[in-house]
Amino acid sequence: MFYDAAKRDHGMPADPLKSLIVPRPIGWISTVDLEGNVNLAPYSFYNGISEFPPMVYFSVTGTYGDTPTKHSRMNAELTGEFVVNVVTQKLADQMNITTAMVAYGIDEMKLAGLTPVPCRYVKVPRVAESPVALECKYWKTIELPTEPGREAMAGSMVIGQVVGIHIDESIIEDGRVMVSAFNPVARLGYSEYTTVDNVWKLRRPDDNVQEGGAHRVFGKPPA
Repeated sequence: MFYDAAKRDHGMPADPLKSLIVPRPIGWISTVDLEGNVNLAPYSFYNGISEFPPMVYFSVTGTYGDTPTKHSRMNAELTGEFVVNVVTQKLADQMNITTAMVAYGIDEMKLAGLTPVPCRYVKVPRVAESPVALECKYWKTIELPTEPGREAMAGSMVIGQVVGIHIDESIIEDGRVMVSAFNPVARLGYSEYTTVDNVWKLRRPDDNVQEGGAHRVFGKPPA
């Protein structure tokens, strides 16, 4: 099939786009407001965009209740900081709790029964139960094009520079982060999620650099 992305004439009961851009890593963004109240929310339009320096972004769509934009963006812009926490399979239910629409200033970390712990370079707390956290300094927000008739759904990209990284020792083996040791959760389409539990290697044809450490393969590549 083919459909016009602007017209959305796909004839399906739900737009399939998010089911095609998969899997999407989840940035579980913690921030604080000017009063120090903690906010925690997951974003599946999230990823790394640069290595030197390390930069990440999370994308916000539309407004949120009676505030002009999502609380995560507001807080990041106001304080200049945010933290990206990794969602693992064990934390999927708590992540889902933090998707609830609550009033500005309500602590979703507390609602989900999670433990805030101090970061090293930012005032925003990270989630103690998450094995990976990226401390970020806010860089800028990029406003995305607005689609006529859908101004209320306008998007933006919040970009930050990673200044500190926390990795739980339990997921490090032979000097490498073992993804299969913590099973990060990724978003699919609709209300579907997946976990990274089948890891395999595929070297580039011109890769003549021998990687150090043990050669591990979990699962197998597709036939």
